[in-house]
Amino acid sequence: MPSNFWMMINNEENFRITQKLGFTLLGLKAQHRRKVQRISEGDRVLLYISHLRRFAATATAMSSFYEAEEPIWVNEGSTGFPYHIKLKPGVILKDEQFMDANLLAPRLEYIKRWNPEDWYMAFQGNLHLLPKNDFTLIEEEMKKLHFGKSYVPADFTPAPNNQRRRRSGGRRNRPPQDGQAPGGQAPGGQAQGGQNQGGQAQGGQAQGGQNPGGQAQGGQAPGGQNPGGQAPGGQNPGGQNPGGQAQPIPGS
Repeated sequence: MPSNFWMMINNEENFRITQKLGFTLLGLKAQHRRKVQRISEGDRVLLYISHLRRFAATATAMSSFYEAEEPIWVNEGSTGFPYHIKLKPGVILKDEQFMDANLLAPRLEYIKRWNPEDWYMAFQGNLHLLPKNDFTLIEEEMKKLHFGKSYVPADFTPAPNNQRRRRSGGRRNRPPQDGQAPGGQAPGGQAQGGQNQGGQAQGGQAQGGQNPGGQAQGGQAPGGQNPGGQAPGGQNPGGQNPGGQAQPIPGS
């Protein structure tokens, strides 16, 4: 699998030199050494003609770069092409098939930071690292021209992002705090300041709370209410026990 996808930009004269070499060799400028060092065998290369604004060919890098003293390409500006890489030709268009970049430029991710009418400014320089989607889009369109109606385009739709979203940390996902039991229960049979409707609190205390319809066996419910319930053997000072039975307190 290719690691990177490159676009090599030349004027027409230097493109013709590469064409005469059968697209088996490519020259690179010294000023792009850092980028050139990243090119490895298997990388894909797109050839673009600057003055014509045309996509003309694709190829595959067959080597890393190496330096060569033999001048093959004509200097563009003040620098030549001292770095070379070996190529394997891919989709090679005829002159009349060269693809007008104006037709695809608005669809490319690489030029999004430029105004649509200024897309060509993104192609300044000699060597560019393209997004994979851009390279694939351009090459697929070139294949349609090269192979004609019989060509079946490949599906290059980017894979969806399956990364799960992080949970927002809602209340249901929070771990229980120290001293709290899951489900709103108070361990040890204590229900301080709360309600225990229809339940039992055996051997515990229900301070300041309500236990309507329940039983508090053997415990104390100071200051609380226990309507309709029984408190056998216990004390209910200051409280109310409507509808229930109050056992006599020994010694009274």
